Amino acid sequence: MATAAAACARVAFPFTGTALRPPFHATAARRGPRRAGLAVSAAAGGGSPPTVLVTGAGGRTGQIVYKKLKERSGQFVGRGLVRTEESKGKIGGGDDVFIGDIRDPESIAPAIEGIDTLIILTSGAPKMKPGFDPSKGGRPEFYFEEGSYPEQVDWIGQKNQIDAAKSIGVKHIVLVGSMGGTDINHPLNKLGNGNILVWKRKAEQYLADSGLPYTIVRAGGLQDKDGGLRELIVGKDDEILKTETKTIARADVAEICIQALLFEEAKFKAFDLASKPEGEGTPTTDFRALFAQVDSRF
Repeated sequence: MATAAAACARVAFPFTGTALRPPFHATAARRGPRRAGLAVSAAAGGGSPPTVLVTGAGGRTGQIVYKKLKERSGQFVGRGLVRTEESKGKIGGGDDVFIGDIRDPESIAPAIEGIDTLIILTSGAPKMKPGFDPSKGGRPEFYFEEGSYPEQVDWIGQKNQIDAAKSIGVKHIVLVGSMGGTDINHPLNKLGNGNILVWKRKAEQYLADSGLPYTIVRAGGLQDKDGGLRELIVGKDDEILKTETKTIARADVAEICIQALLFEEAKFKAFDLASKPEGEGTPTTDFRALFAQVDSRF
């Protein structure tokens, strides 16, 4: 939910509830991680690399995931799902980029058919109402276009993807959401009166109850910065939002999506994700250790 996250990245969010243990910090302490995911198993056995579909591939984070998949063609056969011809053109317009509407199960069936794993990066995107003048103070107002409210995109649209993937027996689904879902009064829920985090949380619960192996990544405020330069932090239940380290580079979120496909330790887990500022801590390279620290299934 790039647009919404960017709109609220500098808002201080009040949270209540029982204090939880501090967030985990993953460093590069361990070397030589054991990888047990589909890609490695296929390579070891001489089989074909797994086919991975990333939906929302025309979005700012989705584009990075799609690019990473294509760059690692020895490990993955990458596919993308976008909503328009324009978005398809933005990511190269190849035959492996499908056009479909996640609100319509039939339109996404061709993209889903034959995949091994699914990375869901679709999200409702509020638009700013025209006429806002920042020089006059106040806050901008937002709205969702008709038919594109979070209930339709973040709940029904994601449910459609999960159902379609389950129907063909996919082996793993990675779903990217947002932190803040434990607080009904979170500012993101007020954007366009869409309750976007409420509907995202509903889709996450549906995935967790599906019986499919899953990884749910609840990202902090998304930043357009280079990845691989920071120590990543994982936590749960929005505990990270009570700290000063509650943002994450889109490129790091994209890398987490790819790495989750490689490690058994990432399956059946849900976690919040942020990073320390660049220059603080040690850039994370041991992703198996990162996933192993997570003990929350939802």
